[in-house]
Amino acid sequence: MDSRFSVDGIELEAHLARPRQNRGTAQPGLVIAHGFPAEAGGGINSTSSFPGLADRVATECGWAALAYSSRGIAQSAGDFSLEGWLRDLKGAIAYLRESAYCDGVWLLGFGTGGALAVEAGAADESIRGVCAVALPADFSDWARSPRKLLVLAREMGAIRDSDFPEDFSDWSQQLRSVDASKAAVRLSPRELLLIHGSDDEVVPVLDARAVADAHGAADLRIIDGASHHLRHDPRAIAVVLGWLDRQRNRLLSEVA
Repeated sequence: MDSRFSVDGIELEAHLARPRQNRGTAQPGLVIAHGFPAEAGGGINSTSSFPGLADRVATECGWAALAYSSRGIAQSAGDFSLEGWLRDLKGAIAYLRESAYCDGVWLLGFGTGGALAVEAGAADESIRGVCAVALPADFSDWARSPRKLLVLAREMGAIRDSDFPEDFSDWSQQLRSVDASKAAVRLSPRELLLIHGSDDEVVPVLDARAVADAHGAADLRIIDGASHHLRHDPRAIAVVLGWLDRQRNRLLSEVA
C-alpha cells in the first residue's frame, strides 16, 4: 500500500506491506531506512527498490514492513539534513505503529540509514532490535568537509532549495550529532545485527567492528568480497531475512 505521512510538516512517501495472513499469534513490524544516494536519481542506492524489499519481508517472513523516502529523496518533500533524516525515521516508526498492529518493532537500515537506525533504536527503548547494513560508525568524514557534502547533496538532488540551509553552521554541526558507535552502547543489550562487505570501498569494515565492539553482544557478519551496496547482494539479504525469521520466532515464543 503506497501512502504518505508528515514529519515537521514535510510530506514523505511511504510503502506499507502487510502479510497476506498472520502466521501466528503475534505480529512483528519493521521499518526500513535507506542510505544516502550514490548518484543523481539514486542509482544503485535508489529508494525505488525498497518497497519491493518490504513486500518480500511481508510475504516471506510474515512481518508488517514500512519502507519510506526521507526528506529530499525521491518524491518526498524537503531537503536533506542528518537530524532531519533521524526525525523522519522516528516519524516512520510512529506511522507504522499507527497504521499496522505490531507486537514489537524492529529497524533495518542501509548505509546512512543503518547508522540512523542504531541511533533511533537507542533513543526508543521499545525498539526490539536493529539490523544495520554497511553503516558508518560516525559521520566525521562528512563533518570535516561539510561544504563538500552540501555540494554533493545538491548534485544528488537531496537538497533542492537554493536557500537551504538557512543556518549552515547548525546544518554542519548536525553531522557530529549522530554516532552509531556511541548509540550502540545505549542500544545494548537489545539485538544488533551488523552486515558489512569485506571490500566496502565507501565505509571501511573497521566501522562495523567498532560499532560491534561498542555494543558488546552484536552479531557481526562480514560478506566476503562484497562492496558497499549490499541491498543488491543476495547473500546479505539472505542474512537479513534469516535474522527476521529468528526475531519473529522469538516473539512468537514469548506470547505462546
